[in-house]
Amino acid sequence: MRSRFRVTSVALLLILVLAACGRAATPTAPSQVTGFVLSSPAFEQGKAIPRTYSCSGDDASPPLQWLGAPANTKSFALIMDDPDAPLGTWVHWVVFNIPADANSLPEKIVAQAQLPDGIQQGRNSSGKNGYSGPCPPSGTHRYFFRLYAVDITLDLPANTGKDQLLKAIEGHILGQAELMGTFSR
Repeated sequence: MRSRFRVTSVALLLILVLAACGRAATPTAPSQVTGFVLSSPAFEQGKAIPRTYSCSGDDASPPLQWLGAPANTKSFALIMDDPDAPLGTWVHWVVFNIPADANSLPEKIVAQAQLPDGIQQGRNSSGKNGYSGPCPPSGTHRYFFRLYAVDITLDLPANTGKDQLLKAIEGHILGQAELMGTFSR
C-alpha cells in the first residue's frame, strides 16, 4: 500500500513539475501583449458603431487610435471583418504598412490602394481597395478591428486581401490589439 502511494505521489509531483516547466517555457502569445490597446473616439468596445461609418450613412472609415505597441514594431496592419455575415466572414477593410510611429488612423480615409504616407489599403470582400462600412442584411452583426504590430514592412500588391496579409505577417506579429463594435439594420 505504501509503495503504491509513493509511486502515485511521485507521478503526481512529476506531472506538476512538467506542467510548471511547460508554462514557463511557453512564450506569450502576440494577442496577450499587456497594454497594447485599440480604441475609437467614435464608439466604445462592444457598443454600436455610429451610422455615419456604415452603408446607411457616409460609409466613412471611423477614427482609430492605439497605445502600448510592442518594442521593435516596424509597421502596423489592420483588418476589419464581420464573422456574422450570412455567407461567412465578410472582410470590410485591409490596411498595411501603417508607419511604426503612428498611433492613430483618422476618420474618412480615402478609398485608394496607396496613400501619400505609405499606408496601403488592400482588397475587401466587395472587391475594392479601402474601407467598406457595416452593412448587414438584417439583425445585429459584430465588427472586429484587429491591429497587428509587426516586425517588418510589407512588400505586397495593391489587391492584397485578408488571407494574403495574414500569411505575409505570419511569424512577424509582435502583438495584436482588438476593438469590436456592432451595427444593426
